[in-house]
Amino acid sequence: MKANISILILLFAGVVGCCACSSPKADGRSAVVKSAVAAPRDTAPQPVDAVYSPADSLEIVRLLARGLREYSPEEATLSFARHFVGRPYVGQTLEQTPSERLIVNLKGLDCTTLVETVAALTLTYSQQSTSFADFCANLRRLRYFDGRLNGYLSRLHYFGWWIADNERRGLVATVAVPATLADKFTWNVGYMSAHPDKYMHLDGRPARIDSIRALEKRFNGTVRTYLPKDKTGLPREQLSMIHDGDILAIVTSKKGLDYAHLGFAVWGRDGKLHLLNASSLYKKVVEDEVTLQTYLSRHPSFLGVEVLRLKATP
Repeated sequence: MKANISILILLFAGVVGCCACSSPKADGRSAVVKSAVAAPRDTAPQPVDAVYSPADSLEIVRLLARGLREYSPEEATLSFARHFVGRPYVGQTLEQTPSERLIVNLKGLDCTTLVETVAALTLTYSQQSTSFADFCANLRRLRYFDGRLNGYLSRLHYFGWWIADNERRGLVATVAVPATLADKFTWNVGYMSAHPDKYMHLDGRPARIDSIRALEKRFNGTVRTYLPKDKTGLPREQLSMIHDGDILAIVTSKKGLDYAHLGFAVWGRDGKLHLLNASSLYKKVVEDEVTLQTYLSRHPSFLGVEVLRLKATP
């Protein structure tokens, strides 16, 4: 960590979050490190409360150093993702503190925190940095509206919000699917405002529920293009627009949600797409042996995938 970062370590009992949208109640303990993390390039300097363990910060630094030594830009994202294969699946990891803080937790990952962690590693790698502070700054850029941590409502709770905000700021881009293969769907979220009892920071707080509902309405009605699940089994020649390490956001028909699950694209030796993801079924991060199409077909509410690419990668 940079020399000018002051560290205060405290112990606390926390609560942690969900994969599909945000973070319901749960119990846990961690170390809180309050630090003035270096500001991202697209925002003004601001103090950040970062929650992490010394072991996790060391792992990030070593992983970045290894990436700069061994990974090409084309393979960096997938290589970082594969580092976490076998890591325990732990849902509800983002509400460990009474107030909103930047949480880094490598001991257990859900689908969202896996994607965010790998994306922050890739952005830091693209800056030729091995700094944990730079990693934290990039994680904050990805996780919050305008990259600014300003309380619970500043977090990009739905992945549709995550896409819209990070796309607007040029951090990610939608991978275009040929019109002959694509279908369209419309964002219509409302799960959080409909189930505030599932969220520690919403339960019993009507003003905050109203604010979440207003944010839901702000983005609802957005039309997006996706690859239907019956097309995800096509050979690589027909889906050449999808690269190893692209983010796959699984579109869902479940009421109140936009995307049900996240992971990374992997082209298998069988010439078909597979999913690297933090799996609640296997209870760990896996590079699934079944094809993406087979995986999607097992879930009637899964409609297909939207494909996204970090702008830091080719």
